[in-house]
Amino acid sequence: LVCRADELNDGDRRVVSCDGVEVGVFKVDGQFVAWHNECPHREGPVCQGRIYQRVVEPIAGDGTVRTLAYDERVTNIVCSWHGYEFDLKTGINQGSDKIRLRKAKLEEKDGNIYVAV
Repeated sequence: LVCRADELNDGDRRVVSCDGVEVGVFKVDGQFVAWHNECPHREGPVCQGRIYQRVVEPIAGDGTVRTLAYDERVTNIVCSWHGYEFDLKTGINQGSDKIRLRKAKLEEKDGNIYVAV
């Protein structure tokens, strides 16, 4: 048991130990997702990283970048060890779709959120 479903608002997370394995549970755009708290790069605690909208760099006609913008459709988490970024809904790395977070089993039952590994 992680928590009651109504305890997590959009953008919230809980990192729990499930039989000695850490799992991060997130609520993103009204949807619950769960990932193993282990970055595929160097096994850092990715689920404890910073959460923000995907950063994009609008390129001007002359090829320069003058500002950063955010893509409101994609919520990322960044591993605090080496900066690898992952889409929180899909677990896919922003640089390569071959690098991804490992999904944990999540179940919502009777208003509660449960995970298993």
